Amino acid sequence: MPTRAWLQRVAGALAAALAITACAPQAVADPNALWAIVNGQCVPDQRNNGDPAPCALVDLDGGEQRGYAVLKDLVGATQFLLIPTGRMAGIESSQILAADAPNYFADAWRARSFVEQRAGRDLPRDWLSLAINSADARSQDQLHIHIDCVRADVRQALTVHADEIGATWRPFPGRLAGQQYRAMSISGDELDAVNPFRLLADDLPVGDTMGAQSLVVVGSNGADGRPGFVLLAGRADSAGGGHGEDLQDHFACPPPAEVMGK
Repeated sequence: MPTRAWLQRVAGALAAALAITACAPQAVADPNALWAIVNGQCVPDQRNNGDPAPCALVDLDGGEQRGYAVLKDLVGATQFLLIPTGRMAGIESSQILAADAPNYFADAWRARSFVEQRAGRDLPRDWLSLAINSADARSQDQLHIHIDCVRADVRQALTVHADEIGATWRPFPGRLAGQQYRAMSISGDELDAVNPFRLLADDLPVGDTMGAQSLVVVGSNGADGRPGFVLLAGRADSAGGGHGEDLQDHFACPPPAEVMGK
């Protein structure tokens, strides 16, 4: 049975997390709420008690500066967040591009198991996605990757245009959730051999910045049946955009069987 102290810790985390939901206006969201939960509760609880609560997982195998936590987001039944246990702002942080930087997207893809647990079933890889928003389109100043199902219309568009997505960045034909993206495909069952942050940084137009970018990774299956991923890069500008999380579905995961074709 949970102890009173444990329940108090979880209640405190939930109160803080009310400020970090995707629906919370940025003007009223506490930009340090995620960091307070991970650094102030999850990491100490893991170190002192062997219990990551209120997080679902805290991995400190590489040390606290290279570790990460997985936290259930309050929005949606299946959405989780992967959050580094070392302090870093977001996609604009130079730390994510260091030669020895942890591959947080690889860790986030493995953490899709938490989404599947909440969904109550295994999910096809092409229904699962990872997303990070641009600096101007986020409410939190601690790097975090959203893990959840991809929207059904986005998945359909990726399927229709699969032959037009190559091994290098190129404009995606048409808009996704009203935003323009560049797309590229990579092969592999996991992301350990390739870091999406570096693939994006290596192909930024001259004068552009990482902070203006959003990045979405969607699982895929090639025509030959081999597993892979589609990477989608969007950009914040004066008209908005930069909110890659818009390509995810926090309210219909898993999608109905007739939508999934199962």
